[in-house]
Amino acid sequence: MPRNDPTDTGGLFIGRRPGTAPLHFRGDPQRAGERRRRADATLAGWVLGLEALLCLSVWGPQTAAWLWIGSRVDYAVDSTMSGIAVAFFGTLATAMLTLALASRLDGVWRLLRRAAGHDQRDGALGRIFAATAIVAGLAFTFWFVVIQGPAPTLAPH
Repeated sequence: MPRNDPTDTGGLFIGRRPGTAPLHFRGDPQRAGERRRRADATLAGWVLGLEALLCLSVWGPQTAAWLWIGSRVDYAVDSTMSGIAVAFFGTLATAMLTLALASRLDGVWRLLRRAAGHDQRDGALGRIFAATAIVAGLAFTFWFVVIQGPAPTLAPH
C-alpha cells in the first residue's frame, strides 16, 4: 500500500496527524469468560437505561422544578422578570450538567459494550437524546390536545 494512502495517513495527503496512528498491542488482548461478558452486557444495558432516564428528565421533571423555583422567586422578590430569569438559567444549567453526566455515562457504556465483546466505537447519547425529545414532544402534544386542550370541551356532556 502506498505511504500516502488516505486510510493510512488519517485522511491527509502526506504524513499523519498526531495521535491518529493505529494502535499496536504487544499481543492480542485476552477475552474474558462467557459469564463475565454476559455480566458486562447486562451492566451496559443498565447504564444505557440510566442514560435514557437522565435524558428524559431534561424534558420534564427538571423543567417543571425550575418553573416552580422561578415562581417562588417571583413571589419572594415580587419581580416576574427575576422569576423568569431564574427558571431559564436554572433550566439551562441543569440541562448542561445532565448532558455532561450523560456523556460520561455514554463513555462507560461504550467501555462496557467493548468488554462484553462488541465492536462499539460510537456512543448512543445522540440517538437517546433525540428519541427522548420525540417521546417528550409526543407526550406534551397528547397532554395539550387531548387532556387539557380542546378535546375535553368537545366531548359530549
